[in-house]
Amino acid sequence: MDAIQSLLQTRPPAAAPQAGATAVGKADPATLRKTAEEFESFFLSQTFESLYAGMSADPMFGGGSGENVYRSMMLQEYGKAAARSGGVGIADAVYREMMRLQETK
Repeated sequence: MDAIQSLLQTRPPAAAPQAGATAVGKADPATLRKTAEEFESFFLSQTFESLYAGMSADPMFGGGSGENVYRSMMLQEYGKAAARSGGVGIADAVYREMMRLQETK
C-alpha cells in the first residue's frame, strides 16, 4: 500500500516550454495569430472537402484514386489561400479568444 501512495504522490517533471512561449507561460501574439490562421485554414479546407464531396470526376479528363488525392491537396491549399487573404473571420475570433484567455491567467 505504501508503494501505491508514494506513486500517487510523485509529481511528473515540469513540461518544457513550448516554442513561442514567454517566461511567464504566455504565447507571443504573432504565434497566436499564426495559430488562429492555421485553425481557420484547416476549417475552410474541411468545408471545401464537404462542398466537393458530391462532385464526381469527369471521365473524359480524369478520375480514379489519384484525382481524389490531388483534389484533397488542392482543397487544403484553397483553405490556406483563403485564410491568408482574410478568410471569413474565424481567425480573428479565435485570436481574440486566445488573447482573452491569456489575460485571465
